[in-house]
Amino acid sequence: MKSLILAAALAASFATPSLAAEPILGKWRAPGGGIVSVSNCGNNFCATVITGEHKGKSVGRMSGSAGQYTGEVTDPRDDRTYSGTARVTETKLELTGCALKVFCKTQVWVRV
Repeated sequence: MKSLILAAALAASFATPSLAAEPILGKWRAPGGGIVSVSNCGNNFCATVITGEHKGKSVGRMSGSAGQYTGEVTDPRDDRTYSGTARVTETKLELTGCALKVFCKTQVWVRV
């Protein structure tokens, strides 16, 4: 009986697609203290400031998966947009924005 239950459980796990959320989704604290929410927007991930001085501003649009993303990041202080990359670990998002692919700056955001 146990082997029948185990076989049924294994069959169900292979038949059900994985619905794991992308690591970039969620809420992040930026170095300035504001909270940024990253959510799905079409086939991309969009970042919007939800607290603090820049509340409501869009600060990025990325695509990718499995912790590696590319796209654009916007500095909410001056609304300048840069090419960007993001790498997500369990509790941190390392976000790099580059002007002319030469002048780059990296920030580390922490999951909240």
